[in-house]
Amino acid sequence: EHFASEGFELEIDEAIVVEGDDGERFGMVSEATSRIRGGCGVGCMKRVRRRATTQDIEMDRKNAGREKEALVYCRERVLQRGLAMKLVTADHILDGRKLTFYFTSEGRVDFRELVRDVAQRFHTRIEMRQIGVGDESGVKGGYGPCGRNLCCSSFLKEFAPVSIRMAKEQNLSLNPSKISGMCGRLMCCLRYEHGGKESATPAGATVPAS
Repeated sequence: EHFASEGFELEIDEAIVVEGDDGERFGMVSEATSRIRGGCGVGCMKRVRRRATTQDIEMDRKNAGREKEALVYCRERVLQRGLAMKLVTADHILDGRKLTFYFTSEGRVDFRELVRDVAQRFHTRIEMRQIGVGDESGVKGGYGPCGRNLCCSSFLKEFAPVSIRMAKEQNLSLNPSKISGMCGRLMCCLRYEHGGKESATPAGATVPAS
């Protein structure tokens, strides 16, 4: 995700703390960029709060361990309770007071008892967020065939329709393995060059953090 870095002179691989929807998040500077996000410039992006302290770095290390442990435990409870859901990942806010699980499911899931199980085990606030199959890659992150971070896990916030016609009109290979993303669907970037109208436009400096 991209964050406005105004007021900071940051270096690549520098540890930082950024704003989140529900609390502060730890991240690393991976690149300098100036992409627009849904037509929104730097002014409405979340911001870099501060350079990470040694305490922030240690807390993030502990959180990473707890996330792995929580994901294993939660998957065990899902199986034991026979819930029709697939856990994707677990995510702590920096202060550790909230743990969010992302999952996919074909329908609605009554996970109230599951939340009680996990909350009793880890003594923190638990939230379950259902996401679509197409959102799974964005949540987990990764790299595309271009060698860059996935669009859906960095700057892309809205998914516009992508069709095989876009690949045909650009004379691209129609081999599914060549034009499909990690989600198994057509790559979002097929729109960028189509018709010369969907390409991303830079505007203002931002800093992405993971």
